[in-house]
Amino acid sequence: MKIHKVIVIMTLFVEILSAENVYERNCIPCHKELPTSLQQMFKEYLLVYSGEQNVKAGIKHYLRYPNRSISVMSDLFIETFGVKKKTTLSPKELDKAVDIYWEKFKVFDKLK
Repeated sequence: MKIHKVIVIMTLFVEILSAENVYERNCIPCHKELPTSLQQMFKEYLLVYSGEQNVKAGIKHYLRYPNRSISVMSDLFIETFGVKKKTTLSPKELDKAVDIYWEKFKVFDKLK
């Protein structure tokens, strides 16, 4: 019986470690086909919104209510690829994905 518990615990642990996060599952697959990287899009958000709170709020708002008029991407990009479809992520998943995105590309701690 003890060996069965150990196997179950180890299996769960391996699954947790190998599972992709919400950002990797939901953001990267769609963006990998685009000529503009997620890092470049992050830079565009920083140019428009500046700080962490504003950038995160801007991204979340756009993903919930996508509209050409609030996109940070160029007109040419929008004309070529269109406006993103509304997110299907729950508010909690969206918060987590945007937090991961921020941590991955933020520049403030990397500047010297």
